[in-house]
Amino acid sequence: MHQYDLYGIGAALLDTEIEVSDSDLQSLGVEKGVMTLVDDLRQQQLVDDLKDHLVTASHACGGSGANTIIAASYFGLDTFYSCKVAADDNGDFYRDNLAAAGVNYPKALHNAESGTTGKCLVLITPDAERSMNTFLGISAELSVAELDEEALAESRWAYIEGYLVSSPTGRAAAIELRQQAERKGVKTALSLSDPMMVQLFHDGLKEMLGDGVDLLFCNRDEALRFCGTDQLTEAAQTLRQHCRAFAITLGAEGALLWDGEQEYRVAAPKVNAIDTNGAGDMFAGAFLYGINRNLGYREAGELACAAAAQVVSQYGPRLRPEQHGELLAQTASA
Repeated sequence: MHQYDLYGIGAALLDTEIEVSDSDLQSLGVEKGVMTLVDDLRQQQLVDDLKDHLVTASHACGGSGANTIIAASYFGLDTFYSCKVAADDNGDFYRDNLAAAGVNYPKALHNAESGTTGKCLVLITPDAERSMNTFLGISAELSVAELDEEALAESRWAYIEGYLVSSPTGRAAAIELRQQAERKGVKTALSLSDPMMVQLFHDGLKEMLGDGVDLLFCNRDEALRFCGTDQLTEAAQTLRQHCRAFAITLGAEGALLWDGEQEYRVAAPKVNAIDTNGAGDMFAGAFLYGINRNLGYREAGELACAAAAQVVSQYGPRLRPEQHGELLAQTASA
């Protein structure tokens, strides 16, 4: 009997979402639809330039891996998350937010070092696309020291955030976590996280994947870039060399899934998308919940597509706590 269904590792970022126009992105020099790493000065310049927009800003404990783990927790999994925060107000907020979502974390997170907790400025355009500018802060120093070997040994699955590839110590921690999980018989899952990460750190991601994870998450663009093709069918074949199963999200078209033996196409509910931030994270959290609760890949994919559709139809990267139970009830009745 395992104490945790899911152990995750990733950056700890305080998200600030702001609604902007495409012309705002152009004038700010922000690349649309991807995550760009910036230093503290650049991020502060962006905040200053957007001061007139801050009245509509919303804040949340985030980071891709955290969004996935929190979603899985709200759906009903027992979860654990390794990350790194600083001894500042944002770090305190982050710990409280994890605890409120029912996510366990290492005791060492209470003994935070001086520094700055990571921050992500998420700019949402009218077409619902999100463009992220991330200052990693102390998350850039996340390392093997943040791993909890005991908690990992008591977990069924380990989930690795692909964004860790951008930090040498974070990448080393991700690789060590995968290797420990393999030795302990813990199943492994990894998300490619972002097209720009795939483009800039392709070899690092391959190193993180090792001889192959049990489950790989990515979207269409990430899959195509990682496999060096413009054909989804070709990418789906190539990905099989790096994982024993995969889930490729296709936006409004749903998802392409492979359970190691059979491929499935799952449709997405039709919704009015206003904010795509967190859609892939939510998909992964709902999907991991489903397969942990012995749903087949098709059924887990249907739940994940429904959850992602709900996220993009409202602002913010996460659902309200009660919405997770509502989605479970809806999919069960369907």
